[in-house]
Amino acid sequence: MLTPPALLPRSTPAATGVSSRAVAAVLDRLEERSVELHSVMVVRHGHVVAEGWWAPYSAGRPHLLYSLTKSFTSIAVGLAIDDGLLSLDDRVVDVLPEHVPAGVSDQARRITVHHLLSMTAGHRTDSLAEAWELEPDDLVKGFLRVPFTEPEGTGHTYDNATTGVLARMVERVTGRGLPELLDDRLFKPMGVDHAEWDRLASGAVFGFHGLHLTTEAVAAFGELLLRGGRWGDRQLVPRAWVDLATRRHIGTRRLDDAPPEPDGLCGYGYQFWMSRHGYRGDGHLGQLCLVVPEHDLVVVITAGGIGQPAEMPGALWDLLLPGLDGPVDARDDEVLAERLRRLSFTPVPGAAAPATAAPSAAATIEAAAPDSALPGGTAVTVEPADGGWRLRLGPAIEVAAGHGAWRESAPLGRPVVAAGAWQGDTFVADLFVITTPHRVRLVVDPAAGTALATWNAVPLTTADLESHLRSPLMTRPDVA
Repeated sequence: MLTPPALLPRSTPAATGVSSRAVAAVLDRLEERSVELHSVMVVRHGHVVAEGWWAPYSAGRPHLLYSLTKSFTSIAVGLAIDDGLLSLDDRVVDVLPEHVPAGVSDQARRITVHHLLSMTAGHRTDSLAEAWELEPDDLVKGFLRVPFTEPEGTGHTYDNATTGVLARMVERVTGRGLPELLDDRLFKPMGVDHAEWDRLASGAVFGFHGLHLTTEAVAAFGELLLRGGRWGDRQLVPRAWVDLATRRHIGTRRLDDAPPEPDGLCGYGYQFWMSRHGYRGDGHLGQLCLVVPEHDLVVVITAGGIGQPAEMPGALWDLLLPGLDGPVDARDDEVLAERLRRLSFTPVPGAAAPATAAPSAAATIEAAAPDSALPGGTAVTVEPADGGWRLRLGPAIEVAAGHGAWRESAPLGRPVVAAGAWQGDTFVADLFVITTPHRVRLVVDPAAGTALATWNAVPLTTADLESHLRSPLMTRPDVA
């Protein structure tokens, strides 16, 4: 895949006061603790000084950001406010009157843009699932129907639906879809021409999830925020909005079943999390854009979730910050750069052919477990092809898999990268849904006639693999 034009200039760690040994120490800790990273980029004084992707992930590939998407929706809100089309005091019921349910509560009538941005509407838990259950075709109406258990403005609850409602309000007052607005006002002026979106049944985007960007595009977004919304000679986002959105508006609380996470208790802004240092956009499974104004620093990470919540961003505070503006050695930069060039997942180990079985195999997915990527009863076949294999998963999906190397295909329009091997008479393959944090481990036992297709982490929208491979991307066709 072609690498898009650079959005940010390059320099070296030593030239910008960053210790390469400190960056390496962060990588060492995360590897020791089995944290699964997909990419990392460090930007100091406006220059990329360290960058790496764990193959088969790569620089030119957009990556699903999950809830880091919310921070981009916040910027869209700020643009609408600066244009005089929306205000923090505008109420949902006034901007979207046709989405107001009959008998709506007084509190629902009082919910404003400020309450949505700060996630202080008054739901004690995330209202998304209940809102969609109540109103599959109207998230706004469903959100207003979910009972409010706390007074608005008094406490923070991480509530995905609030951002979905904001997206619909921005689209109403601007007369434009969220992707089109951000393309014209943010992405294209920055040189970002590869934003991708997951969509709902209506064709609208989620708003709280679903944006795919390259690592560098996210880093450029962080740098834009660090510069107060200015990009080159253009003020793309009002400085006043950047300052307002990225400051603390409400305290945050630890969830009952969540492990201790100091940065999760630093407060919440307008769709940005406050951190012990600076602030961040934060997405499920470890999609992070950390902005640290005091050190003129941006760090971006994409990840697959394993070990991530407990380790980040604490490893950066413990190891990277102490390595800023101290003694550096340019020779260390070369060692780090070589390490970053060699990052990779290990392809499935094993042989190119089975030990005793036939080279082709056929099996059926066993009764599907909750983390299964394919329905129970799905037919699976493995056939040798071009030094690797052709994998057929049901009637619609045909994936190319390499042996000892990654092979890319797009069976339904979106890319999947796979590698496999025979381990004895069992075939094993990893299928990376490469524009997301997710992959599927396929295990085929020809003798038993059974197969398993298991997610590394089940996608939040749907476990159905086919939905994540279809283009255009629409992983919740059941809701609007």
